[in-house]
Amino acid sequence: MKADPFQVVQEENPNAYVLHLSGDLDLSIVPQLRSALEQVMNRSDKALILNLRGLTYIDSTGIGIIVSVLKYRDEMKAPFFVREIPPAIKRLFDLTGISRYLKEGIEGEA
Repeated sequence: MKADPFQVVQEENPNAYVLHLSGDLDLSIVPQLRSALEQVMNRSDKALILNLRGLTYIDSTGIGIIVSVLKYRDEMKAPFFVREIPPAIKRLFDLTGISRYLKEGIEGEA
């Protein structure tokens, strides 16, 4: 079975930095995701949004990155949202217990 190639598409609007993630998020792409996040993590002037609509797979490393972003943005008192979580990934978030910490806003809120 061939893995879906991981891709990050960054978008900026007046209220938020949006990272659209697609493909398989696993240990092999951590440097690529970290590089994209570094550009916007410290920017507290706008919300940071991870849009997961195109994500087909996530492993524990990917979940760990999302948790670290959540903690970091919380310490900065900067808004962070996770949007359009695919059902299979939402179930994994529910099973691992991180769903209750993630804010799922609607597109117009940020």
